[in-house]
Amino acid sequence: MSMTDPISDLLTRIRNAAAVRHDRTDVPASKMKLEIAKILKQEGYIRTFKMIEEGPQGTLRIYLKYADDGEPVIHGIRRVSKPGLRIYRGVEDLPNVRSGLGVAVISTNRGVVTDEQARSLRIGGEVLCEVW
Repeated sequence: MSMTDPISDLLTRIRNAAAVRHDRTDVPASKMKLEIAKILKQEGYIRTFKMIEEGPQGTLRIYLKYADDGEPVIHGIRRVSKPGLRIYRGVEDLPNVRSGLGVAVISTNRGVVTDEQARSLRIGGEVLCEVW
């Protein structure tokens, strides 16, 4: 079965695993998903991730992060640009997620970066998702 939006699938698996307090979730791997996982780890939304080389595609295992009281660190995760409606923003129009408390993941010509990094690089791109 082909999947029309693999990034949305990644975000949904993370959202669902956090909702039921799972320690980890597995998703089919791709370069884009790996870059998104790197940003989530860098920004402190997940503990870590691991590439598991099995099958033709491999699996990306994402370990979720929880606060001391058991609440998930990720309060919300939302897909912005979709296959049916791509959302591109210039550097002046990049989103400010939850007044700076969240992060937007942007796909640029210099790779996948956060909204803060895109502003410092003075480049825009496709707004993939928002996390808070």
